[in-house]
Amino acid sequence: MTRTPATARKPKIGLVAGGLGAYWPQFPDLLPQLQRSAARVTERMREFDAEVVDVGFISDAQEGAAAAERLRAADCDLIVGFLTTYMTATMLVPIAQRSGAPVLLINLQPTEAMDHAAFDTGQWLAYCGACPLPEMANAFERGGIPFRSVSGHLEDERAWSRIGRWIRAAGVRSVLRHGRHGLMGHLYPGMYDVSTDLTMVTGNLGGHVEVLEFDDLRVRVEKVTDTEVSDKLADTLKTFELADTVVQDDLRWAAKVSVGLDRLVSDYDLDSLAYYHRGLDGETHERLGAGMILGASLLTARGIPAAGEYELRTSLAMLITDRLGAGGSFTELQALNFRDGVVEMGHDGPAHLGISERRPLLRGLGVYHGKRGWGVSVEFDVRHGPVTVVGLGQTRDGRYKLIASQGEVVNGPLLKIGNTTSRVDFRADPGEWTDAWSASGVAHHWALATGHIIPELRSVAELTGLELIEVGEVGDRVAAWCSCAATRHRGGRAS
Repeated sequence: MTRTPATARKPKIGLVAGGLGAYWPQFPDLLPQLQRSAARVTERMREFDAEVVDVGFISDAQEGAAAAERLRAADCDLIVGFLTTYMTATMLVPIAQRSGAPVLLINLQPTEAMDHAAFDTGQWLAYCGACPLPEMANAFERGGIPFRSVSGHLEDERAWSRIGRWIRAAGVRSVLRHGRHGLMGHLYPGMYDVSTDLTMVTGNLGGHVEVLEFDDLRVRVEKVTDTEVSDKLADTLKTFELADTVVQDDLRWAAKVSVGLDRLVSDYDLDSLAYYHRGLDGETHERLGAGMILGASLLTARGIPAAGEYELRTSLAMLITDRLGAGGSFTELQALNFRDGVVEMGHDGPAHLGISERRPLLRGLGVYHGKRGWGVSVEFDVRHGPVTVVGLGQTRDGRYKLIASQGEVVNGPLLKIGNTTSRVDFRADPGEWTDAWSASGVAHHWALATGHIIPELRSVAELTGLELIEVGEVGDRVAAWCSCAATRHRGGRAS
């Protein structure tokens, strides 16, 4: 089966609602009202692109313990606890302790405010979900459980937007925990920063790295039929403009390799792919590597990011940003434009076609700079407006960290050399920004994603345990600082 974003791995969200059972005999109308609120929360939760495991309504510690076991067995990526009214910490702490998943508490009262003139005690208690929130925070803190919450009312779109941020972050956690990441070929010679210890990928993020060889692609490309090539060419012509430098034989070869790539990804059930092969004198593997740009770009647009130069950590960064709905194109520094105050960045090779400012162009190249081979390459700039650059760095002790900076892609002159290029304004001197970005420990590749997504990345960092380094303006200078919750508690700072 060919994977699409619709069939991509979805996060599993556990849902439990509760209130204090001592109230039910005292106020007979209260529990039915709270259950209606819980049903509305379930309805809204199912609107997210996630699998919801709803274990129902709990009223005491015994029911909380039973719910904890059900949620533990479900292996959730995030558990949402709905505080409908006052409830004791003994009802939710076991769920947080035993599930093995992070917990988000939500306090959503029925409406914006009570009708003070008309309400009695039972009606007030339906608005009392805020009351136990400090109790939960205190108990979680003393139990060594990270605490996070969202407060609002049932139809409060601002609150639901914040809840959605946590759901998307849980989607990232899910694809990292369960994902399968292809690594094909060999390291680009000399790139120390790109070199990745595969054990540390699983150790930091979970998931599985499938080590592939170009022969795994070769045997699939050899079986591609003329009809399949023609179909892929038809799709290509719908997606791209073609420069007059495109050689038809090179385009057909790229289409054939693209069909083979689709089979490779399907056969190994891959969520991402990084690749590189140096090659020699136009031999088969060199031609395969040179012919991958079209197919890798089409895969990336489908939500299966593919990065060249054996850049596994960048393909993972691209996967993170894509699951946040921001795309994510393979990027590096190209030049600094001090006249216009922008940083020009992009890359040769594959790109995320879904975030192009305009219809992407295929340009024929007789030589790939820094690489052997020839063929068609993608040329475009990322959609103009807010963007975030996101890298996945590694410390000397092997820990991974997210590194991000927010800017804006602006209009202006671009090179026409078969590369992706975007002009990014970081509201800082380009040289100072580049120094701060480099000092963060990022490698020389990263994902260029649409939108300002650092709030989402903070949620991802908290759910995955990754440190987050933010690069931006601090007073009158540009610097990198750590916004990871765990590091903030330690008083840590990176600069």
